[in-house]
Amino acid sequence: MNPTTDYVLNQTMLRIKDPAVSLPFYQGILGMSLLDQFDFPDLSFSLYFLGYPTEAAPENARERAAWVFQQPALLELTHNWGTEADDSSVYHNGNDEPRGFGHIGISVPDVYRACERFDNLGVTYVKRPDDGSMKGLAFIKDPDGYWIEILSPSGLSDLVRPS
Repeated sequence: MNPTTDYVLNQTMLRIKDPAVSLPFYQGILGMSLLDQFDFPDLSFSLYFLGYPTEAAPENARERAAWVFQQPALLELTHNWGTEADDSSVYHNGNDEPRGFGHIGISVPDVYRACERFDNLGVTYVKRPDDGSMKGLAFIKDPDGYWIEILSPSGLSDLVRPS
């Protein structure tokens, strides 16, 4: 048996400036569910775990916390208290120099329909589906400037493995 058989990619963490702005974006625009929130008053920060669960989270807080940490591919948003009121507090998205982190990706059934909805909601784009040489995928920005790739499984498979 492979010693890593039960390993799961559980989370990617992004630092956010203001949960009152970021949570509505991820929940309302991208349709994620807030699975749990953990506040650490002594350390002045909060963690928000979002994702697309395939089953209901347990009601019991302790059981729900264990369940959250078993889920695949969650987004963890970390808010350091006070950054929302600090104009000098900005996070580096990794796409400007010096480059590092690039983006997260959200798979949708139809990129063009998703982008029509994003247009109606005033979402900021880095790249629209028909811009550039890679057609059929888009990049949008979240409130902190992080890039989010919007892709469809069939469209991306046609792009990377053309027939």
